Amino acid sequence: MDATIKKICGGDVRLASRLIRDIEDKIPEAKAKIKKLYAYTGKSFIIGITGAPGAGKSTLTDALITELRKKNKTIGVLAVDPTSPFTGGAILGDRIRMQRHAEDPGVFVRSLATRGALGGLSQAAGDAIHVMEAMGKDIIIVETVGIGQQEIDIINHAHSVVVVLVPGMGDEIQTMKAGLMEIADVFVVNKANRAGAKQLQMELTSMLNLSSKAAAGWRPPIVMIGDAFEPATFAENTAELAQKIEEHHIYLQQSGKLTERMHRKAMAEINDALSACLLEPVLSSLAGSGELESFAEKIRNRKADPYSVAEEITQKFFKKQGKK
Repeated sequence: MDATIKKICGGDVRLASRLIRDIEDKIPEAKAKIKKLYAYTGKSFIIGITGAPGAGKSTLTDALITELRKKNKTIGVLAVDPTSPFTGGAILGDRIRMQRHAEDPGVFVRSLATRGALGGLSQAAGDAIHVMEAMGKDIIIVETVGIGQQEIDIINHAHSVVVVLVPGMGDEIQTMKAGLMEIADVFVVNKANRAGAKQLQMELTSMLNLSSKAAAGWRPPIVMIGDAFEPATFAENTAELAQKIEEHHIYLQQSGKLTERMHRKAMAEINDALSACLLEPVLSSLAGSGELESFAEKIRNRKADPYSVAEEITQKFFKKQGKK
């Protein structure tokens, strides 16, 4: 084991942060380090927290960290922020919200930018999770960007998924989305002091009664969480949420479904790695030569269709590979 890998496995925050930054920036050396780190991953419990923008995911994550630290669990947090499609800049505000944990050596918080990745997760998220796993974090919380149905991508990374809903924000419509219903292991009705919270709870209960997933062994609980400005009640509600997540973890272990989820995660990792190995070099080459712009112009003017263009690019690339 080389010195850098050894230090990261020993929990070195500075080197781990640098590696995650290099992963985001697609520095070639970063991939080599991830390959070496991979043997030391796979032991952390990964919690995904997703939901609509403004649902209070970061506040909940912050409170969950507090609850889990009471149990002496070491925590890694990946807060995935949206990247502006116009400026390329990201909000990256989650670390500010979780600043009170900054001095805690048992907590490592890192923000990632989506950089246009679909599914509400950064393309670097999977590897960043591996870095935190190698650091020996007991629990890793992945908070995704709230962008509607694409939030379901979190299921490829997390063992337990918490879906956060808020009354009065169109959540009644969101509960109808089959994707969100299918991925939720725990529902949270956040800001439950607001009008409409009970109605939202009833609608969720009705949908769960009709859900095949709820009848298959685990019925996702609905945790009502009130006003964050009422500390005692909020802490009590958050403790209940932590307990429900722990119960789901136990269920996964005892039912054997944790193995299934880890297998699904492995399949997703193969897909991501193949995309990185095959698609990114092709796009980079086409962009560098100006061909990508030319193809886009042809498609825009209806002189070509995207399917034929994709076939042409694929044939050209693999023909070139075959000659080597």
